[in-house]
Amino acid sequence: MRVVRGGDLAAEQIDHVVTIGVYDGVHLGHRAVLGAVGAEAARRSIASAVVTFDRHPAQILRPDAAPLLLTDIDQKLELLESTGIDDVVVVHFDNETARERPEHFVKRVLVEQLRARLVVVGEDFHFGFQRSGNVELLREAGRDWGFDVIGHRLVGSDGAAARPERQVSSTAIRRALTEGRLADANAMLGRAHELRGTVVTGDQRGRTIGFPTANVAVATDLCLPSEGIYAGGLRRADGTELDAAIYLGRRPTFYDDRAAMVLEVHCLDWSGDLYGEPVAVTFTDRLRGDQRFDSVDALATQLQLDCDDARRRRATRRG
Repeated sequence: MRVVRGGDLAAEQIDHVVTIGVYDGVHLGHRAVLGAVGAEAARRSIASAVVTFDRHPAQILRPDAAPLLLTDIDQKLELLESTGIDDVVVVHFDNETARERPEHFVKRVLVEQLRARLVVVGEDFHFGFQRSGNVELLREAGRDWGFDVIGHRLVGSDGAAARPERQVSSTAIRRALTEGRLADANAMLGRAHELRGTVVTGDQRGRTIGFPTANVAVATDLCLPSEGIYAGGLRRADGTELDAAIYLGRRPTFYDDRAAMVLEVHCLDWSGDLYGEPVAVTFTDRLRGDQRFDSVDALATQLQLDCDDARRRRATRRG
């Protein structure tokens, strides 16, 4: 997959089937659209392309209310590559981009840069200044510039067209994560939710009670699941995957509720040094909510039960 950041494909004069969107999470709804793009590109014997953005537009348009992200830009590009898309154009989104009229965006990106012959988007798609562009505007532009438009029906977790309350969306996934409905979120994602960050030095309390953890610092604009204990995994930069019991919370046994949120990962049946490493943490099962214990011994006893549960869950998933 070729990635163009602020560049120009116009000189190559390649026809494309194109889709446009933030594609945060590259979830099952997105994959339905991307599948249609790939199928149409193959049928027409031309290239497929995604136009996306280097940040969520809301981070510029309404920074105080911008949604937390399901994926950073690097993970988003990896997930897009896994769909078989040929080209991705990453548009830098800033105040100037936010003011661009949708007709100008169509001409500049879809026509001049990508030579679009078909544009495939969700039926509720909006773009351009004040979200004034929509599927109907694309169809009108297509009649002038020689491309067709498909407004794709929005789907549920089963990949079939769904009623609004059952539709897969990035918003619905964020809501499920923050409400503790990890299974629902993962079903809509079509994969385990993942957070990426760097292992940093923590207060090392875990090792004093027999459960050393990797303290993972993640970007503040990423969507965290609800506080609690999870089964999952930790993937190292070299691709090594380790089973893990994961803690996300404020450690109420040791601190008050004003403490900072921490992501701590105990790698099961493994020992070693991860300090300074970039890692990916995957959340496969929610085991329980966070809670305060009356003693460190009581906490340690529960942690052992959590690790045993996480180990069983991971073994079951591997079949």
